[in-house]
Amino acid sequence: MNEIFQNWAEWFPEFSSGFLVSVEVTVISLLVGIPGGLLAALGLSAKTRTLRGISVLFVELGRGAPLLILLQLIYYGLPAMKVMLTSFSASTVAFAWCTAAYTSEYIRAGINSVHAGQQEATHVLGLSRLDSLLIVILPQALKVALPSLLGFGVVMLQSTSLCFTIALPELATKASEVGSVTFKYMSALSLAALIYIAICAPASLLVGKLEQMLSRHEK
Repeated sequence: MNEIFQNWAEWFPEFSSGFLVSVEVTVISLLVGIPGGLLAALGLSAKTRTLRGISVLFVELGRGAPLLILLQLIYYGLPAMKVMLTSFSASTVAFAWCTAAYTSEYIRAGINSVHAGQQEATHVLGLSRLDSLLIVILPQALKVALPSLLGFGVVMLQSTSLCFTIALPELATKASEVGSVTFKYMSALSLAALIYIAICAPASLLVGKLEQMLSRHEK
């Protein structure tokens, strides 16, 4: 047992650097993907058939294709089109696309939850459609969608482990590299799992608490 703890203490700095890469990919994908999801949600409700069609295609591809396939397609497929991306760039593009596709549904559900009477009232007050969206609809819609968006962020952080397939130096890759050198896969992967659990479990609990608080406030 002492040997395991000694190994963990030795590997922890390297694993921490890998976890920071996982966090960077997650944060960038959320910063890009959630606004992209908002645009996609608005596109799905657009009056223009062409815009709706583009939005549906974007969302269904992002949701329908497994994230691992998106990673492989962007990293290994785009070079055939003379587009070369680093493993970090490919990861952020794939994760941002997936984030935008899924969060568009959360945001659209939030928008649909706003009572139609409020939208009609904004027209009576003379607000433009954009002002109505920004001032009245979106604040309420995002409040409804917030727990789902935060929960999805936790899932995305866990999913960064898929990036080891394109050699991104994130946590799972670091654990695999240490295991291949020391042949102590059980210890290395256990440490990686504990790091994920130490961050994701409290985050999931906080998301649950936030959802309960918001639901009580609505009542």
